[in-house]
Amino acid sequence: MLAMLLSMASLPLPSRSISGATTASQNLSPVTAVKNKIILDTDIGDDVDDAFALALALSSPELEISAITTAWGDTALRARLVDRLLAETGHPGIAVAEGIPTHNKTPFSQARWAQAAPRRQAHPQAVDLLLRQIRENPGEITLVAIGPLTNIGAAIDQDAATFRKLKRVVLMGGSIRRGYGDLGYAPDRGPNAEYNIASDVPAAQKLFASGVPIFMMPLDSTQLKLDEVKRSVLFSAATPLTNALAALYYQWGQQTPTLFDVMAVAYALQPSLCPVQSFHINVDAAGFTRPTNGSPNASVCLASDAEQFFRFLLPRLMKSQAKPI
Repeated sequence: MLAMLLSMASLPLPSRSISGATTASQNLSPVTAVKNKIILDTDIGDDVDDAFALALALSSPELEISAITTAWGDTALRARLVDRLLAETGHPGIAVAEGIPTHNKTPFSQARWAQAAPRRQAHPQAVDLLLRQIRENPGEITLVAIGPLTNIGAAIDQDAATFRKLKRVVLMGGSIRRGYGDLGYAPDRGPNAEYNIASDVPAAQKLFASGVPIFMMPLDSTQLKLDEVKRSVLFSAATPLTNALAALYYQWGQQTPTLFDVMAVAYALQPSLCPVQSFHINVDAAGFTRPTNGSPNASVCLASDAEQFFRFLLPRLMKSQAKPI
């Protein structure tokens, strides 16, 4: 098993466009190929999957990360965590913005790693930066939302017309048929109120009513376990990126991460990893995401192939990359 996983790093991976189809742009050099612009809105620092999601984005030359905005809880300390991760992996030029701070009952498990980051100049406000980026790049930006949706709800309140100029939102959130701990080996037990949605229900309701195309990666398709063998293979690569991920994993202090949020970034890169179908999603007062009658407002992935996902993810995270000049 270990030998098979080690071989992943040398497997050739097909290059695909954002639609999943092969295009002529694949023949272009990385310098001339058009990149997909994304903004990552993240509550990095509590669960460790956000760090792996950001790592995948940093490891993917198809993406241009226009900004990283921090969400929920101590957003200033989350921004310092992002600063340190970017600096240690050779990406200090990416804009980082602080989201709206909130009360958060979830432990900030990676706080010590964030606190050790050198302080830099003040970060801009996330909502202002998000709306400015959309205005400057209408129809071009994919917002990858992997935390509670407070910044997004505030952006819609401030300027809904500009928010609608997003290309799309790729969301890790919600639960349709499977709840937490339901890995598909037994009959579905039914949905749960998923954390990112339930943390700020009014913001989620605003997003689903916004008219922006939503691609939703719920609990049904994102309970992807980074087991001990895969962790050993990944951390043994000993690159600046995998070393940072190992440090954050050990500060997280639990055993097996579930890479919920990573699927949202993976989908933005290769949609075939999580095929979607159209639904009208209603967010109820308790934070459940209910399919109801009505015109579709979201494309939802209800199942994914874990083996295919990890064969896509691990080689990217393990690849040594030269630092940008």
